[in-house]
Amino acid sequence: MSYKNLPSVDAVLNSKPCQTLLSTYGRRIATEAIRATLDDARATIRSGKPAPAIVDIIRGTAERLDRWFTPTLIPVINATGVIIHTNLGRAPLSEDAQRAVQGAASGYSTLEFNLSRGKRGKREVHAEELLVRLTGAEAAFVVNNNAAAVLLTLTALARRKEVIIARSQLIEIGGGFRIPAVMKQSGARLVEVGTTNRTHLDDVRNALTDRTALILQVHHSNFKLIGFTTEPALADVVALAQEQQIPVLSDLGSGTLLDTAAFGLGHEPTIQETLAAGADVVCFSGDKLLGGPQAGILVGRKDLIARMRKHPLARAVRPDKLCLAALSATLLHYLREEALEAVPVWQMIAASAEELRSRAKVWAQKLDAETRAGQSTVGGGSLPEETLPTTLLAFSPRHPNAFTRKLRHAEIPIIARIEQGQVLIDPRTVLPHQEQALLDTLHNLQQA
Repeated sequence: MSYKNLPSVDAVLNSKPCQTLLSTYGRRIATEAIRATLDDARATIRSGKPAPAIVDIIRGTAERLDRWFTPTLIPVINATGVIIHTNLGRAPLSEDAQRAVQGAASGYSTLEFNLSRGKRGKREVHAEELLVRLTGAEAAFVVNNNAAAVLLTLTALARRKEVIIARSQLIEIGGGFRIPAVMKQSGARLVEVGTTNRTHLDDVRNALTDRTALILQVHHSNFKLIGFTTEPALADVVALAQEQQIPVLSDLGSGTLLDTAAFGLGHEPTIQETLAAGADVVCFSGDKLLGGPQAGILVGRKDLIARMRKHPLARAVRPDKLCLAALSATLLHYLREEALEAVPVWQMIAASAEELRSRAKVWAQKLDAETRAGQSTVGGGSLPEETLPTTLLAFSPRHPNAFTRKLRHAEIPIIARIEQGQVLIDPRTVLPHQEQALLDTLHNLQQA
């Protein structure tokens, strides 16, 4: 076993072919990549193979540097038909929200500066008034996601005290977020009432003590309870809580300002009706049915929101300027009553079966492909088992997995789904500006 034929790091660095790498990536990172490539070469020699030539070392180094410098967070075309696709970034932003992010990112901003007073301001003002106007709440507060909203509420309002929750609402959502674990982290004591399938108002009443700080109602979001089941209505829980002067926190998870039933889906409790039912604090996500950036939004009683705002944890979970810019722009769509026309999530939900059929047929003619009836889903832990009718573009390649692998490695990766041996493309979730790239990629694959 001999390493004498391996070039030194300096020999590689000083070689003529390596100069392009040095000018492209810089000497420090190029040197690190050369050392890593030489380590691989020594492993090759230990396995009994000959030492690679310097040209192979440089080629390996170039490939390594290319991998290191290739972004991992890149745009993709969502052709799955899952509208709020958690793995693909959830809600795409509206054009106004994109411009607002660009504006906030491209220079300085009034994030914490009051122009009229010429003094320091507060970042929470940027979305609060819009949220108050839209929901009718007394106050609002924005954090970086809904898990943080729940954690902040429990920590600020119920630390070292008891929080009552129905066993049927001890949910787990994607990424391992579990309500009991969050409650434990907050320092609140979990008090489970009822059974897995049935909870009565008396179960809540009998659990009340002088240490009860909150009653927590959690929307099921990503599953349904069917069969022999019951849960007390929010209004009934609120009436009981008001007798005892105990706040009610409603965690809606996704949260919507529009009625999903108007689009042929099941009814998702709206933020406005949850507040109207008497919930003292309502929390929900910004990047699901709202159609904005990742955020956790709290609306409700002014005194309770003020306690959260002043809590030390609030600073740790606060949103940045890009989030607030995108969220404010998204909320303005609702205030102008243009969400169906401007917010991509609602454009997709509202797309008619005829519109999707026509779009898919045009694609099929261009690609010499089939169409078939199918179903889209909302996703994002919203409206479980609810679907929307669509028309799918269907391909029947000999090797469906290889076909989808090629789609994923396109210049703009395409994420499709496979059913019954066919590769399916759902036009509902393909954004208009990505349509041509989708068709070009599919055409090239057919010609290959």
